Amino acid sequence: MFELFSGLDAWLALSLALALLFVLTFEFINGFHDTANAVATVIYTKAMPPNLAVVMSGIFNFLGVLLGGVGVAYAIVHLLPVELLINVNTSRGLIMVFSLLAAAITWNLGTWYFGIPASSSHTLIGSILGVGLANALLTDIPLGDGVNWQKAIDIGLSLVFSPVAGFVVAALLFLALKYWMPTPKVHSTPVVRKETKGKNKPPFWNRLVLIVSAMAVSFVHGSNDGQKGIGLIMLVLIGIVPAKFVLDLNSTTYQISRTRDAAVHLGEFYQRNAPTLSEYLALGQAANTELPKQFRCDPKLTEPTINGLLRTLDGVNDYRDLDEQARIDIRRYLLCLDDSAKKVGKLPDLPAREKADLDKLRKDLTATTEYAPFWVILAVALALGIGTMVGWKRVVKTVGEKIGKQGMTYAQGMSAQITAACAIGLANVYSLPVSTTHVLSSGVAGTMVANRSGLQGSTISNILLAWVLTLPTSMALAAGLFYVSTLIFG
Repeated sequence: MFELFSGLDAWLALSLALALLFVLTFEFINGFHDTANAVATVIYTKAMPPNLAVVMSGIFNFLGVLLGGVGVAYAIVHLLPVELLINVNTSRGLIMVFSLLAAAITWNLGTWYFGIPASSSHTLIGSILGVGLANALLTDIPLGDGVNWQKAIDIGLSLVFSPVAGFVVAALLFLALKYWMPTPKVHSTPVVRKETKGKNKPPFWNRLVLIVSAMAVSFVHGSNDGQKGIGLIMLVLIGIVPAKFVLDLNSTTYQISRTRDAAVHLGEFYQRNAPTLSEYLALGQAANTELPKQFRCDPKLTEPTINGLLRTLDGVNDYRDLDEQARIDIRRYLLCLDDSAKKVGKLPDLPAREKADLDKLRKDLTATTEYAPFWVILAVALALGIGTMVGWKRVVKTVGEKIGKQGMTYAQGMSAQITAACAIGLANVYSLPVSTTHVLSSGVAGTMVANRSGLQGSTISNILLAWVLTLPTSMALAAGLFYVSTLIFG
């Protein structure tokens, strides 16, 4: 880890250290901001003592980050337009990261202070969108090109529909429990059980399910939300010390060969589908054989980009043998080829079988650019896990007592947690970032409605208000910070 500071000017090393600290601070806050939701039900129902619950949740969050991969991390990164990703210089990269993180941290701390279960995912995504739009204004590119809108729409749909699905599925699961297990002890609140039975803890099987599902929510939260921090750190490293991180320098000769072969097969794929793609990709046009001096991504530049990549990779067995500019060029080629291939895959005239082949080629193309060093994953895992162990009380009380007009029953806690664990786990499979906060709190609300317990209007209003305001507020904060900082320091 520490060798990344070698050879850097003092101001650049300090900027890098501060940027990394900002990211880890965001993940630390994410730990006690979002993960309180993961342990809210198990603490409120007294299935586990609070201190043990948050420590165990921290451990499972840690494991979730370590084992979760990087799919969600790069889904977040690719919210930014590919032109911004391939042309990030040191100053612009620093301003970008500090702006979006400062906006996200400010909003997260504010909502946590008032005990509102707002979403760190929404906050971070809003901040990234704000930076992309501000960059478009500063560089005179159309606002429509300032953000990867297709990726933003995909992520937006997952953030919108996951709480709705959480509400419905948790309600249905609760009704099924009520039908199959109508015994009062399953549907008691901790207060009622204490008064009638003199017992503090739930019945054994209820307690077991509550504990297991809470740890499952913690694990999938770590594997989903922790990846966002990984993606941010990679943005920092690529922007400030590109020579060491634009490519995975630990790539084996076989992996580099796979990248080279993927480019060859991609060219063959386009030739095979030339009747459909010739005009879109300007295939075979003699006037389009050179890349522009100001590098940009354009589907019509696909053939020269493939040729440029193959020339640069010719005879290369180790990325360390390349100079800094060659490494940067390879990453640019790969990102642009992937971007164009993604656009080609959405064309209506391409057969489904060919689209499936194209998806496989895209994975091979990006195998050595979409990665994270182990120390990055470990640092984020520690920040998220430690953050989980502090600051949880405010949100636990909101989820347990203030969503419904009555306290949460054991069956309601189980239904909400099982739903949240399954929903977030499924999102991880498809590399989609979702909000643990929204899925769990909407699941609790769904069980309250299904139980006819009623909802507390003031709490629901606050949650919905935070849900509605988070995206535009974080966008505005990040855009303003980025715009002003760029004018001053850029």
